[in-house]
Amino acid sequence: MNAKPIVTVLAGDRPVIGLEKLQEHAELRITDIAGLGSALNGADVLYMWDFFAEGLQDVWPNADALKWIHVPAAGVDKLLFPELVESDVVVTNARGIFDRPMAEFVLGGILHFAKGFGLAGERQRRQHWKSWPTTEVAGARVLVAGTGSIGRCTARLLRAVGMDVDGMGRTARAGDRDFGTVHASADFAKVAGGYDYVVLAAPLTTATERMVSRTVLEAMKSSAVLVNVGRGKLVDQDALVQALQARRLGGAVLDVFETEPLPQDHELWQLDNVLVTPHMSGDSQNWLDELAAQFESNFHAWRQGKPLANVVDKRLGFVPSDC
Repeated sequence: MNAKPIVTVLAGDRPVIGLEKLQEHAELRITDIAGLGSALNGADVLYMWDFFAEGLQDVWPNADALKWIHVPAAGVDKLLFPELVESDVVVTNARGIFDRPMAEFVLGGILHFAKGFGLAGERQRRQHWKSWPTTEVAGARVLVAGTGSIGRCTARLLRAVGMDVDGMGRTARAGDRDFGTVHASADFAKVAGGYDYVVLAAPLTTATERMVSRTVLEAMKSSAVLVNVGRGKLVDQDALVQALQARRLGGAVLDVFETEPLPQDHELWQLDNVLVTPHMSGDSQNWLDELAAQFESNFHAWRQGKPLANVVDKRLGFVPSDC
């Protein structure tokens, strides 16, 4: 490549970080979703800094020279419309950036219920001095649905505090280096009852949508806690609300929802056995800088004709791992 490639940057509410170092190597077009159509004309690369944005499909005919789309997020489910999947455009994501923050978030959610931190906050506000029995997490059994990099980092952290962790993926296997036993997703309802905590860290695909069905929820222990840091549509949300309201489930830590932001009149806001957070499990003090550095590194590899990191299998909907 002799001429400077054109990089269209879809900006959002957050300031775009890290473009200064690319200015001498690329022609940058920074746009919002309203201007995306014209900004795509002749562009080689689309950097979707606003990774929650929708509307690329509407202007896809303008992507007449596009070769690569980078999404600075782990999940790409909002992006993979049929025309893109069938095209030669390469898609990469931010695999690896969010692993440790999300693993720590999962552990925090588990401790929230095991130690009764929600009750602590409620009694503190009432200045009510009364203790309660807590639960040890060491020895508790955890099922992590999703055996990619986020699920593996989560498994390693939970094992470090003494928890017994298994995995769930597309196929069953034994002797996995991080999970030991990996169950097949098709067996979710058969095995769910054996765990104290069920963690969802899977990508959203046609195969995983509503993987936590009413049947799975009914199979879980009445004391079990569901932790979802994947996507809201991994769960039958109506069935989950009913299970929580009826106390057929011990609790839920929910960072993602079918509709985001979670509507203000939604029942989940009011349930005392639910911890609601605003899709922030991967956020950390350094995440924006790390996302910028990752794209810069991949951009220079692309300019030099080297293989790109974190290439998404557009038909599977995620970056294939080595497992």
